[in-house]
Amino acid sequence: MQMAALRPTTVTETFANASAPAEGFEVMLITGMSGAGRSHAAHALEDMGWYVVDNMPPKLLVPLVDMMTASQSTVHRLAAVIDVRSRAYFADLSAVLSHLEDLGVRTRILFLDASDDVLIKRFESVRRPHPLQHGGRLIDGIAAERELLGNLKERADIVIDTSKLSIHQLSTKLYTAMMGSTQGSVSVHIFSFGFKYGLPIDADFVADVRFLPNPFWVPELREMTGRDRPVADYVLASDGAGEFLDAYEKAIELAVRGYAKEDKHYVTIAVGCTGGQHRSVAMSEALAERLRRHGLSVTVSARELDRQDK
Repeated sequence: MQMAALRPTTVTETFANASAPAEGFEVMLITGMSGAGRSHAAHALEDMGWYVVDNMPPKLLVPLVDMMTASQSTVHRLAAVIDVRSRAYFADLSAVLSHLEDLGVRTRILFLDASDDVLIKRFESVRRPHPLQHGGRLIDGIAAERELLGNLKERADIVIDTSKLSIHQLSTKLYTAMMGSTQGSVSVHIFSFGFKYGLPIDADFVADVRFLPNPFWVPELREMTGRDRPVADYVLASDGAGEFLDAYEKAIELAVRGYAKEDKHYVTIAVGCTGGQHRSVAMSEALAERLRRHGLSVTVSARELDRQDK
């Protein structure tokens, strides 16, 4: 029995087999000069919640988008690093991008660039050849890549020159380009805890609110938690609660601005009282509400609320 010879699927056939993706799906193409920081950019986008694939043949983008949308995935942002490492497949890129646009997929191009002398130093430091060097001079490989990517750079939505940027500065610049502000790129998590159960080891900030009156000693509040309105009102009306929140809000907002500039995009704040049931819970919720007014993404949890030995 003879078997028919297998042949590669053409770009046209790939398009014909793809269905229209779900509305709102977004694709970011990460490309640019080898050595300009594509990998670091990919890591930054992954931290922002994008699904990232690296060194992908362009024509596989369409079926990947189709697969992700057909499976009702909750992931609606795909970032693909596509560059000259894909060799002959790179020629398919223009047709792929045009077809994605025809399907209604929002497609953007991030192009990373750097000066020739900087690229040469970076390649020499890692002691790897340029993908287009082909046994010749490094500068010839860079020149060939520039010529090949010229039209793509002109088409790019975001162009970042990394010649004078550290990897942290590149990440911060990318966060700003994608999200509009560095401060808005920082995610904050606040959780309440009880000191008698141990200090948290994963917090950037630890606040002690045991100076406030304890609702535990108020019979009608004892069995409630800081998430109940009577307890929250009691705690927030206590002497010093408002002043503490004013000062702590200002300190955190100032620190967040600095963190964003230093490429730290996740901040954890622990707020503690004796048992982690009343004061810390109410103050955590109040602090979160204040920080959200600054445009920050804030989540809240309570470490001790589900304890059986409370």
